[in-house]
Order: sequence, then structure tokens, then C-alpha cells
Amino acid sequence: MSLPAPQPLFDAQAYLAWEAEQNTKHEYHDGEVFAMAGASDAHVTVALNVALALRNHLRGSPCSVFISDMKLHVAQDNAFFYPDVFVTCAESDRGQSHSKSAPVLIVEVLSPATSAFDRGAKFAAYRKLPTLREYALIDPERMGVDLFRREGDSQRWVLHPLEAGQALEWASVGLVMPIEALYEDVALVSPAAARQHP
Repeated sequence: MSLPAPQPLFDAQAYLAWEAEQNTKHEYHDGEVFAMAGASDAHVTVALNVALALRNHLRGSPCSVFISDMKLHVAQDNAFFYPDVFVTCAESDRGQSHSKSAPVLIVEVLSPATSAFDRGAKFAAYRKLPTLREYALIDPERMGVDLFRREGDSQRWVLHPLEAGQALEWASVGLVMPIEALYEDVALVSPAAARQHP
């Protein structure tokens, strides 16, 4: 019995050329390409609330806020991702029109299909970015944020879990806001419903 022929892997330049012609978005990780699924109403609304809060806070500063249509290049992991929201303050990123590579803050809004990847392999890749100070994972259905913050210039990341009634501090950009502001106009899953449907 013969084995199937191995499929050729994209190199980064081939991926970028191919991706520019696609109708849907695909992330790239070390030769492999992954289609991105559509997002729920809650997911999109939370991401928009985050982006607007950051944009309003950073207006007039050297920092820029990008949403999920901008690619983030992680050269150290041979990857291109589409984070839900990220902030870059780097002069080097201003000259890049189709991807950025020096974020200080990345925010991913979780979904059932991507939660494990966002917490695992994607976070492992993001940690290789020397400029990254904070990584936030937001649950769009139940009020909760896992905010990971790099300690100084070390490779040590500390988890700061947040829930209803607490203030969220984006230390990387100097913004403090109530966690409830992330969930404006979002129909949250009730605690009773959450217990019935884990």
C-alpha cells in the first residue's frame, strides 16, 4: 500500500501572495495555513468595545490600534496571525502597510473553536515577541478576562484574572477601565445557564 504524497508547505512569501487573493482570512504558522471561522455577535461586540476604548485613549499618541483585518508577523515563530485587537507603538510598524510586528498589547476574544489554540500554541508564539508587554484573553459570554503581563524584561509572565466589579488595567498603554465596559451591548450567559451548559 502506498502512502499519500506529502503536501508541500507554504513558505511565508508564498503564503502572503496567496492570502492576498483569498476571500476569507487564513493564519499561517510555520508552513501550515489555517482558515479562520466567523465570529459570534458577542465576540465581535467585545472586540469592538476593546478597540474603541483603546483608540479613544491612544488618540494623538504614537501608538496605533488594529483590529482583526491586520496581520501580525511573529518572525521568531515563522507565523502570521490576525489578533482580534492589538496595539503597536513602534516606528518600524508605521512603514508596514499589510502587517505589523512589534505589538505592546494583544487581545484575543475567545471562541469554543479557538480557545485552546489562543491559550496554548498562539500564546507561545506571541511570547517570542520582545516588544509584547500584555496578552489578554476575553470570554465573550461570561464576564471574565485572563490578562497575562510580562514582568519587566524577563520571560516570566504573570496571570491577572479579572471578573465583574473589577478594574482592568492595560499597563502597557496606561489605561484603566471597568471590566463591564468591555461587555457593553453584549447579552451575557447567566450563571444558571452556564452551570447547565459548561
